[in-house]
Amino acid sequence: MELVQIRQYPVKSVSGRVVDSAVVEPWGLAWDRRWAVINEQGDVHWVGDNPRLLSVVAGVTDEDGLLLDAPGLPQLKVPPAAGERVPMGFAEVDSVVLADPEAHAWFSRLLGEPARLVWLDDPYRCALPASHGGLPGEVVSLARDAPILLISRSSLRRLDDWILEGAMERQDDPPAPMDMARFRPNLVIDGASPYAEDDWREIRIGPLAFRVSEHCDRCATTTYDPVTSHKGKEPLRTLTRHRRWNGKIWFGIRLVPRERGEIRLGDPVTVLA
Repeated sequence: MELVQIRQYPVKSVSGRVVDSAVVEPWGLAWDRRWAVINEQGDVHWVGDNPRLLSVVAGVTDEDGLLLDAPGLPQLKVPPAAGERVPMGFAEVDSVVLADPEAHAWFSRLLGEPARLVWLDDPYRCALPASHGGLPGEVVSLARDAPILLISRSSLRRLDDWILEGAMERQDDPPAPMDMARFRPNLVIDGASPYAEDDWREIRIGPLAFRVSEHCDRCATTTYDPVTSHKGKEPLRTLTRHRRWNGKIWFGIRLVPRERGEIRLGDPVTVLA
């Protein structure tokens, strides 16, 4: 097995950026979901309410700020956050730092409602919830549920087969394969049997060890096409048929880093337990 894709999401709920390597911190990939977009009440804007977030491409600048692009808006370079601290609607972290006011105006224009860009200054303030398999001392970014999400390419291929079988039963037109970006993984591996990851407890990727904290339960975000932002029935319709237990729908696994270091495309993936 090997690592075939690495994705970072500098801003929670916006599109990811594919990279060749990444530094792994205790709370996840460096720069992954350290920023978020919130409303006036401090609650996070998410794709289900604002699918236009998927049109945003966010990059990290050399000055530790952001570079934002979205159709119909001017490119915006955001300096490192240095505003006041404001409350945020996360149970695990009570406050975040406001970004530059231009970023608030940019996202408000994108979403058509008030929005503010915020920064998690210290992920050590954000504990990984025990309800998501967190152990004492483990931390997470604004990803909240886990530091890292891993998906197997072979599992996605099996899902595509199931979706095609369902379409043939309904006599629908053959669908295009699912875009991996729908599932918002940090890491994509290849070479495992479909859904072999269900049974893993510890793995090594390149030089680093990871603990499997839990399976990943899937929500309606996966039903939005990452390119068009249009909502459909898949993949939840098919996952409900094949991957539903304990009242939830499952696809992928969540990981907690055991150590700091760097991972790269092509790194071998080994099951430790």
